[in-house]
Amino acid sequence: MSHIVHPYSHRLGIIKDWKSRWFGVKKEYPALLKSDVLVREFLVKRLRGLHVSRVDIERGPKLFRVIIRTSRPGLLIGKSGEGVTKLRSEILRLLTAKRLLGAENFKLDIEEVRSPESNAAIVAYLIAEGLEKRLPFRRVMKQTIDKVMANRDVKGVRIYLGGRLGGAEMARTEELKRGRIPLQTLRADVDYARERAHMTYGDIGIKVWIYKGDIFAAKSQRK
Repeated sequence: MSHIVHPYSHRLGIIKDWKSRWFGVKKEYPALLKSDVLVREFLVKRLRGLHVSRVDIERGPKLFRVIIRTSRPGLLIGKSGEGVTKLRSEILRLLTAKRLLGAENFKLDIEEVRSPESNAAIVAYLIAEGLEKRLPFRRVMKQTIDKVMANRDVKGVRIYLGGRLGGAEMARTEELKRGRIPLQTLRADVDYARERAHMTYGDIGIKVWIYKGDIFAAKSQRK
């Protein structure tokens, strides 16, 4: 297999689950898909900086539920739930303005990520944050890898940067790896994320792979 495959889509249905889950929804597939895509794009821009790992969407005949997983739920919830109330009203405003489905049965949930250092999306954002503060990129990469490998459940990590590193005129790539990253093993739990560091001279692309060991089925399922 010479082609590069997205580690998440490569394991869908094997050890990874879909980020949008629909139950009992038969009609209006294009409208529901458009609604999911627009809501997810809005939340990615709106929640940048709040250490969000992923956004899950669940739909049913009388349900539209958005689950936001973040390592800092206090920042998102705010004092006495003001942040959640404001975010909920913004999403409802988007649904009504774009005439999207699900505004009448909308529900918003916040879940906490227990170990943010072993989550690829949060680690990628921490690297972007360091680069945007004008810290040396090699130091940022090395310190991040040390933090990630300090977790017991992490078996390997790989960080890739691409762009005008250090403000150089010529774009180039840098890569740092520690441990194992078995990308072709389907039972390997590889967490993958992409992020951009917005610099004055252009964006720097960031890719993070985190390997957390193999996932085996239960003995009863194997039998």
